[in-house]
Amino acid sequence: MDDTPTLIPIPAVGIVCLKGDEVLLIRRGTPPRLGEWSLPGGRIEPGERAVDAALRELREETGVTARILGLIDVVDGLFPDEGRHYVLIDYLAVWSAGTPVAGDDATEAVFVPLAEAAERVAWSETRRIIAAAVALRDVGRRSDPA
Repeated sequence: MDDTPTLIPIPAVGIVCLKGDEVLLIRRGTPPRLGEWSLPGGRIEPGERAVDAALRELREETGVTARILGLIDVVDGLFPDEGRHYVLIDYLAVWSAGTPVAGDDATEAVFVPLAEAAERVAWSETRRIIAAAVALRDVGRRSDPA
């Protein structure tokens, strides 16, 4: 018999909130990746749309509001040592209002320059998602007729 624990996928969201050439990061106050810098996000509540969950988590963890620009990617966050498997739906957003203040599951919340974010964030998938968000934003800027 296999003693490997069964990891049940948990639907969750992440949000890359950009303000100019800065990205909003939080320091995680709960597992997985406790104490590491990451993106605001969390579980989708029953009956909640994923995009609404992303904006809610952003407000709860940072006090910031933003406008969603689009979907970046879907990532499997497999953390077998912690018994967790998150299916992370990551969105790109641009800051609308608010000064970051840590709340909910975050112990810190701050906008940091994109180059600094790459140094702070330990998980390669988060670094990849931030880079993909910037590329998506920049494509949108080039195609904007304004």
